[in-house]
Order: sequence, then C-alpha cells, then structure tokens
Amino acid sequence: MMQAFLNDPMAMILLTGALVATSGALLGTFLVLQRQSMLSDAISHSIVFGIVVVWLLTHAQSGPLQIAGAALTGVLTVFLTEMVARTRRVKRDAAIGLVFPALFAAGVLLLNLYARDIHIDSHTVLLGEIGFVWLDTMPLAGLEIPQAVVWMTVATLVNLGFVLACYKELKLASFDWQLAAALGLAPTLMFYLLLGLTSVTAVAAFDAVGAVLFIAFVIVPAATAYLLTDRLSLMLLLAVLVGVASTLCGYPLAVRLDVSIGGTMASMTGVFLVLAFVLSPRYGVLGHWLNRRVKYSG
Repeated sequence: MMQAFLNDPMAMILLTGALVATSGALLGTFLVLQRQSMLSDAISHSIVFGIVVVWLLTHAQSGPLQIAGAALTGVLTVFLTEMVARTRRVKRDAAIGLVFPALFAAGVLLLNLYARDIHIDSHTVLLGEIGFVWLDTMPLAGLEIPQAVVWMTVATLVNLGFVLACYKELKLASFDWQLAAALGLAPTLMFYLLLGLTSVTAVAAFDAVGAVLFIAFVIVPAATAYLLTDRLSLMLLLAVLVGVASTLCGYPLAVRLDVSIGGTMASMTGVFLVLAFVLSPRYGVLGHWLNRRVKYSG
C-alpha cells in the first residue's frame, strides 16, 4: 500500500512540491518580516559555489556534506555582504548585488572547468525538474522512497522544529531587534541560523524546483500572508497554506498546458499574491476603496 503510494509519480510530485512550499514558507515569513527576503535570492544563487567546492573536495554530489557546504556558503554570503556594507561605500542592497553574483560566477566557472562530466550543472541547480523526482529513489525502512521526498521531509521538520523552539526569539527579533538584543535573545545568532537553514533548504530543494524557483516559495507565500493578517502565528499558517495551494493548483495546470511543473507552481504563488493584493479586507486595493467609500459616504 505504502510502496504503491511512493511509486505514484503524481503523488510524489505533489508531495515534494508541498514540502518545498512548507519549508520555504516557515523561513520566508521571518525573512519578509525582517525585510531580508532578497537574501534568499542571494543565497539561492551563491550555493552553487558551495556545491561545487564540496564536490571538488569530497566528490559528494548530494547528502550531508553538500548540505553543510551550502549552509556555510549561505553564512559566507551574509558575512561578505555585511563586510562590504560596513565600508559605507555602498548601501546594503548594493552589497548584496556585489557579493552573490561574484560567488555565483565563481561557482559556474568551477562547474565548467572541473565538473563537466557529472550531473551537477548550472541548469540542474537553478531550475531543477520536479517531474522526475519519483525516479531517483533510496531504500529506507524497507521502502524505495524518492530522495527529494526524504531530504525535503528532513528539511521541513528541521525548519518547523527551529521555528517552534525559537518562536519567541524570532518574533521579537523580527519586530524589535534592539529590544531582543537588550533582553539577551541573541537576534544576530537567530538571523544567521535562519539564513543557514535557508541555504540547507535550498540545496534540498534544488533537485525538485531548482534554487531560483525556490525563491518564489520562500518569499511570495509569506508576502501574501502578510497582506492578510497582522498575527504572526496566523501569518505562518497562511503562508504554508498558500504555498501548498500553489502546488496543488500548479501541477494540473502545468500538465494541461504542457509546461514546466515547478515554474507553474511558482507562478501560482504570484496569482495568490495578486488576489490578496486586490481582495485583502484590510490591506487590499478593494478593501481600501470600500473603506474610503464608507468613510466619505458617512
């Protein structure tokens, strides 16, 4: 019964997409609140450098070493960004734009020089292919389970555990960094852990939706939820629901149109964002128009 479910291509594609959406939304909510969402873009590109360096040193194409390398690359990206920004020669957004293209370019260069004959390539890392995740399996507990499902389940559980364990610290750091520091809640440590987990999740997701499309699942559902509520707990729940709904709606649409499954899932997050932007009772365009009409008519 269970093996039949694991052998079902559609079920594994939807499950993988839902896991990517859930893990991304859990972290993306805090990145959006801290106005650091573009760092997910920087990390998603710069992990190419970490993946290639780990392969050159260990010849490991996946697994814990690749995940550790990606986490360190994410931290390196943030560290270099902060170092450039502290010179006060450029603003922080410009520093991000300087650092991650340099690391990404170095990673692509190393790929082309030393890793041409392996399946790790820039197209795989950046775009992925969720339609084939059911083919790459690994034995676990007597079952053949797609590797993407295994790694994304682990990433989702780790991210959920991190959010539950550090909820108070993350909440205070997101809304009042100075107060969190004054209370000894280590907001800087929380920030680096958040970005490290984003790097790890991006590596776990690149086989499925790719590092670039992963950005959509990190930022857009969280931004959509931000338009719908002012409560953090509800924002987390709504972000996860929007991400999962985008997966469930994107797959049949991609099959019908015969286009990229991951790309269509990511595009559906944009559809939900537009709907929230227009229809949100409090912050939406329509809500503002109705409130103004009631105000002036009264």
